[in-house]
Amino acid sequence: MARTPTRKPAADGRNARSGKAKSGAARDSAAAKPGVKSRSRATPRRRKSAVVRKRTGFLGALLKYGFVAAIWIGVAVGGLLAYHAYQLPDITDLDRYERAGATRLLDRDGAMFVSYGALHGKPVAANRLPESLVQALVATEDRRFFSHFGIDPISIARAALVNLQAGRTVQGGSTLTQQLAKNVFLSAERSYSRKIQELLLSFWLEHRFSKQEILAIYLNRVYFGAGAYGVDAAARKYYGRPVEDLTAYQSAMLIGLLKAPSRYNPAVHRELSEGRTKQVLLNMADAGYLTEAEALRIASKPAAIRGAAGVSRNHRYFADWARERASGYAGPGGGDRTIRTTLDLRLQRLAEQAVAEGMKRGVKKGVRQVAMVVMSPDGAVRAMIGGRDYGASQFNRATQALRQPGSAFKPFVFLAALEAGYQPETPVTDAALAIDGWQPRNFDGRFRGEVTLEDALADSLNAATVSLSEAIGRRRALSVARRLGLTATLPDQPSLALGSGEVTLLEMTAAYAAFANHGRFVTPYAIEAIGTTAGGTIYARPETNAPEVVDARAVSDLNRMLQSVVERGTGKRAWIDRPAAGKTGTSQGFRDAWFIGYTADLVAGIWVGRDDASPMDGVTGGSLPAEIWAAFMSEAAKGPPRPLAGLDQGRANRL
Repeated sequence: MARTPTRKPAADGRNARSGKAKSGAARDSAAAKPGVKSRSRATPRRRKSAVVRKRTGFLGALLKYGFVAAIWIGVAVGGLLAYHAYQLPDITDLDRYERAGATRLLDRDGAMFVSYGALHGKPVAANRLPESLVQALVATEDRRFFSHFGIDPISIARAALVNLQAGRTVQGGSTLTQQLAKNVFLSAERSYSRKIQELLLSFWLEHRFSKQEILAIYLNRVYFGAGAYGVDAAARKYYGRPVEDLTAYQSAMLIGLLKAPSRYNPAVHRELSEGRTKQVLLNMADAGYLTEAEALRIASKPAAIRGAAGVSRNHRYFADWARERASGYAGPGGGDRTIRTTLDLRLQRLAEQAVAEGMKRGVKKGVRQVAMVVMSPDGAVRAMIGGRDYGASQFNRATQALRQPGSAFKPFVFLAALEAGYQPETPVTDAALAIDGWQPRNFDGRFRGEVTLEDALADSLNAATVSLSEAIGRRRALSVARRLGLTATLPDQPSLALGSGEVTLLEMTAAYAAFANHGRFVTPYAIEAIGTTAGGTIYARPETNAPEVVDARAVSDLNRMLQSVVERGTGKRAWIDRPAAGKTGTSQGFRDAWFIGYTADLVAGIWVGRDDASPMDGVTGGSLPAEIWAAFMSEAAKGPPRPLAGLDQGRANRL
């Protein structure tokens, strides 16, 4: 019989089955015990830790690289700012900035009437600025100027909102400091680079200068229109006074110009200027500087501007002539140049008014151009018109055009006869004559026979004048004309006596001025003094005693004869209510018509015609030119009547 093998018990006292069972129970028991890790939960724990570690690593890297990036961005921004700062101009001496030179012309009373080039005024210190000017500027341009640091975030935000709502740029947020930085140093280019420079300059200006100094620098530099840079130039140009004397209305008007200098120029657009000034005054009220009632009261009384505001552009004929002559008195110099002239703006306005009214009638008669010169008996030119419209033609017909004076030349012939011993009562024959085939005729075709010199001149008898010229020798008349200042070529022919030569209106008027000046030589002049900001006065007209170039007694007799021309002769339309003398002139074919006349205080010459020397429709010197002269002189002559040179007061009192 075979034996069944006996199994040995397991080493741990468990059989295979019980061991297996025990192992399962043991696992369950172990899992149930606290603090004992279960293998079944180990995998999720490890996954969660990995996510945490991943997130922590990302944040750390982000902070790390962000910090590094911030450093590099800071370096880049610093470098960008340093680059733009390096490109900035030096503003250390901003308040002592040297300006380009310009020329301004003053009238005889010291009011500026025209300027050439950019006119810069003298720098005005902050303590000299009128309070009303500062208040108007701040209330209109930068309400929070005294509280911001160069830029105004509130204004920027408000402007951005307004522009966003409008869909376009309708409002800016720049401060006065930014405007100063932009206008003085930077171009009008719209770029980020220019904006960065503007901000840097604004911060530097606020650091370098006080608020009051910034205002002064701004007002000394800003453009006020009409070629005027700086408030000093503007105050003198528009009102003929220094900055310190500006009224509240004047201050508001000047600040109103800053928005659009041409549009609000009071000399061109008076109503627009007054409306803008009223708005500035209301801004001052809104800012608390004025009450609304005060603002409206000030706005209701506009200040009249001075200078050439009431004069048309035709005063530029005089300005150009004066400026050209000034260049011969003073060489090149630094700084602004100021020329004090002889121009009388009241007389200039009167001359322009008389010419304008006369030309309304003249154009119907074929007149296309006109010239006029007004001077005192010593030669100081008080008014000048060189053409109908300076804007259309800058050619000065008073100083540049050579035209035949016609019978306006006859006084030189009669003066030569008086110097030769003739008297106003001396007879002369007015009859037909022929000289080398040439036969002079009188205007009306009739001859008077024997007449006195005075009647021959009063009635402008051609035949009698030529007869007289040939009797005394035409070279005597040429000599008188030269001594009185006529420089043009004059023909040594019988027709000389009737004005066949060509002369300028300026020289003819100056020659007649010698009749009002007792026969003394008259040089027409426009310049009294010239000064520069760099060198002070560089020219002053010297006081001189003009020489007597024609006999004073003969001049007295001639004045009596020329007075008869106005009282009863060809110049009757030039009659005014005071002693006056003059002579008409009409060239052949009605191509030129002249009247040159004078009182004891003023001399005025007028020419009308056409540039192409074509005929007018029967216009003579005794018609339109004499009428213009009378219209002007009736308003220009002031004070009690005075006799002409060499004549007695009794005759003057009877007029």
